[in-house]
Amino acid sequence: NVEKAIKVLKRKLQQEGLFREMKLRRFYEKPSVKRKRKEKEALRRLRKKMRMMRRDRD
Repeated sequence: NVEKAIKVLKRKLQQEGLFREMKLRRFYEKPSVKRKRKEKEALRRLRKKMRMMRRDRD
């Protein structure tokens, strides 16, 4: 089934982060901006992890 195959392919590409990568590479991003974005994302992941740990502990 073609519909199902497309759905599976989209899911795999989503998991690999291809769509996000394409979105980020659409325009040039200066190294300083890229670094700040990565730091912000890392902080966001850390805060989420801390929330999850706190929630599991309660």
